[in-house]
Amino acid sequence: MHYEGAHIIRPPSEADSIILQVTVGCSHNQCTFCGTYNEERFRIKDQAIVEADLDFAAQYCTRQSRVFLADGDVLALSQRRLVELLTKIRHRLPWVNRVSLYGNAKGIRNKSVAQLLELKTLGLHRVYMGLESGFDPVLTAISKGADSAAMIEAGQRVKAANLFLSVTALLGIAGTALSLEHARATGRVLSAMEPNQTGILTLMLLENTPLYHREKAGEFVLPDQQGMLAELRAMVEHLTLKKGQLQSNHASNYLAINARMPRDKEPVLAAIDRALAGHTRLKPEYLRAL
Repeated sequence: MHYEGAHIIRPPSEADSIILQVTVGCSHNQCTFCGTYNEERFRIKDQAIVEADLDFAAQYCTRQSRVFLADGDVLALSQRRLVELLTKIRHRLPWVNRVSLYGNAKGIRNKSVAQLLELKTLGLHRVYMGLESGFDPVLTAISKGADSAAMIEAGQRVKAANLFLSVTALLGIAGTALSLEHARATGRVLSAMEPNQTGILTLMLLENTPLYHREKAGEFVLPDQQGMLAELRAMVEHLTLKKGQLQSNHASNYLAINARMPRDKEPVLAAIDRALAGHTRLKPEYLRAL
């Protein structure tokens, strides 16, 4: 398989997927906390290279039943090219039963529900979307490129196309100054989006990001463990999901949660309260990772 760029990333649940790189980098690439694609200029890969990778997968990846389309912004492709790509995956990799990709608010909103439905009929199953925060001052501060209303619209559009929606939220991204406002608003926005899966991560500052340099300059203060847990509690408290998975089992988190909402809401809050009271062992810093 042919890969370009310093980092090829995928969600944890795509660990066993065929990683088919269709674009390089991220078309937005301005989020102040993300250093993944800082060295890359966004571009769509040459079709001949993608075709060669499909040929490789057809020969050597017959035991993998899922495909993840990388990098960060495959929905930037035209509808025609996406239709062609999914059709080729179906024909050349007929054993594949799930195709997934990352989608930001702009990319999703550039597709109509009818277009997303067309992609679903051709094999697209899951869209991973980074919300990070539902609080507009935070979304502006981190240069996310969309406000909460746009995030909600994008998420609802994915759900309207009957695609599986997986959304991530980020503890600590508001700093200490707006910590609980961020958590409460994020819970409310997630509730409006109704994702099938909500993944909560904890911010880890990377040296190649503007937010890291803000922290070193004393302009941003990262919450401590107790602050992160308080955010987590406020976020869960304001979740009113009708149905969905809630997980904080990413390696960046201090406290792992794997729950079904709304059934497990009260047990989850109780578990967070035990951690806040010091009765639960949290993940040590040396084991945390991105």
